[in-house]
Amino acid sequence: MRAQLLDGSATTVLDTVRQLGFLQMDPIATVATPQQLVLFSRLGPYDSAELDRLLWEERKLFEYDAFIYPVEDLPLVRARMAQHRRANSLARDLWVRDFLKTNASFRRHVMRELERNGPLLSRELQHDLMPERDAHRWWGNRPVRLMLEILAVRGEIAVAGRVGKQRLWDLAARVFPPTETLPWREAERELARRRRRSLGVWKEKNVWRAHPDVPDGAVPDRVTVLSPFDRLIHDRARAEALFGFHYRLEMYVPKAKREYGYYVLPILQGDRIVGRVEPRFDRKTGELQVLGAWGDTSRLDEALAGLATFLGADTIKR
Repeated sequence: MRAQLLDGSATTVLDTVRQLGFLQMDPIATVATPQQLVLFSRLGPYDSAELDRLLWEERKLFEYDAFIYPVEDLPLVRARMAQHRRANSLARDLWVRDFLKTNASFRRHVMRELERNGPLLSRELQHDLMPERDAHRWWGNRPVRLMLEILAVRGEIAVAGRVGKQRLWDLAARVFPPTETLPWREAERELARRRRRSLGVWKEKNVWRAHPDVPDGAVPDRVTVLSPFDRLIHDRARAEALFGFHYRLEMYVPKAKREYGYYVLPILQGDRIVGRVEPRFDRKTGELQVLGAWGDTSRLDEALAGLATFLGADTIKR
């Protein structure tokens, strides 16, 4: 709890991201986006516009491969980009190389358009140089999105801003400040060290270990809800081993087979996960609806009051 700043010690959005190492992004906003919920769980009601300011105005954070990182970690991420450019051992790597070779003319078109006119939305880069393919689960029948994702993960282009939920793309050299690129092995060791510090407790060779720099005193008895993407429970097996809490995200489970609900949030009280709740925020009516609740819900009203304040909800319907 202390390593993850779930003990009430979080102070600002920027410091929270620095301590956690990153925020995982996702467009799902049944309540709020995962990146917003992770910050709320630690900071309580905060100014959600602060995250955008840090990303697109102050540039103290940056977006890469559906994660948000502190800008000082760019050398580590650049090592990951370089590794993607070199990769050629897995079938996936060979497929990407073949894709880029087959669509070389479209790749040149994207880079040229961004250099001349960027930042641009993906729809402004559509061109018949790239043939349509069969529909895919993630990018549909518009492989333009796939090309952009590949170029971004390789560090050739980057997200320069957003228009609503849509990304604005530009050349990476114009988005990221100049930094060194660490050797991959050095970066990998540093990333592993930071991951252990952020987790606080991890399993190594079947033995649980605690990070020596994390205080082990009593955790304040605060109550909040967690995003399904929160790193405290992201590893479901770890969460079950540490907290005795079995959890899965059921939005991809057919409704008739769900044990709980579509988008259920764990309830954290002190250092225990005591229950779960399925809230939904109706942005048209300003109503925070509770579709279901399970386990110890004795302090659910307290958790929901803070969530409603954060969302700007006018009423809570239970």
